Amino acid sequence: MAAGVLITFVVVFALVLCAVSVGMKFFEQKRKARVEGMLSTASGERNASISTLLKEVESDKPGGWQGLLARLQFSRKAQTQISEAGMSWTPGRLMTAMGVMALPGLVAGVLFPILLNGFITALIFGACCGYLPYLYVSAKRKKRIARMEDQFPDALDFLARSMRAGHAFSASLEMLGGELEDPLGQEVRALFNEQNLGAPIDVALRNFAIRVPLLDARFFTTSVLLQKQTGGNLSEILTRLAYIIRERFRLRGQVKAASSHGRFTATILSLLPVATGICLAVVAPAYMKVLTDDPNGKKLICAAIVAQLMGKFVIGKIVGIKV
Repeated sequence: MAAGVLITFVVVFALVLCAVSVGMKFFEQKRKARVEGMLSTASGERNASISTLLKEVESDKPGGWQGLLARLQFSRKAQTQISEAGMSWTPGRLMTAMGVMALPGLVAGVLFPILLNGFITALIFGACCGYLPYLYVSAKRKKRIARMEDQFPDALDFLARSMRAGHAFSASLEMLGGELEDPLGQEVRALFNEQNLGAPIDVALRNFAIRVPLLDARFFTTSVLLQKQTGGNLSEILTRLAYIIRERFRLRGQVKAASSHGRFTATILSLLPVATGICLAVVAPAYMKVLTDDPNGKKLICAAIVAQLMGKFVIGKIVGIKV
């Protein structure tokens, strides 16, 4: 029975991964055709009507497996996460990695049915292991966005000083892209290249705000667009914006210091039961075997996991003060 369940899972995952690979190749071909159209438009040939650069596109009415992914919006969300993480993966590669990582979890669940029965244990272990690549992408995205957020005030100061020295806004962007380190420097260079290839500056700025999911980037985009429409001293506006961002960083640091005790408590309360269970399994395996072999013990383990997750969520909401 356990071997049959394992074989079924392997076959289903193989079919799903094959279908996803075919669908992602189709989307990649559509993206390449869209990029060629953009470059033709920038060179003066009017055989396409494109206003964005290197933007992931999907067919208007995808069918089959692509239609299911489009309705679930997983492909779009995964592509957004990957792009914001600065990785060269595709949604198909991410789903393939998730499927491959799920297989060890399925095998471990079949071999060690500690949650209710083998099927449920394999399902839960497989889902947890399969989620690891997505967590990796999310961690990379979070780290990259935090780095861009740290770079943003200095970038605004650079633009302000450059314009006070008499340079135009586009020339200041070019210099900033050459001087600024990645990852924000990469996005600034993309902003300059996009408007340099012929896209209107307002479209290029809006695309920049989409690629850089920061409140500061939206402030910057709005400030520049309003200055173009109403006039004013842009260098002074950017200087004040950089000051406001730094003050927000200072306030965030104070809030983080004040809530550090609660976050430390949440971490200890979350890790202590897991560490205790592992230690008992190593020191007194017979004691833990009574819990894992008894049907009521398995139910208690499931209830404990659910309670831990709920407690972690509630404590995170309490101490997660956003500034």
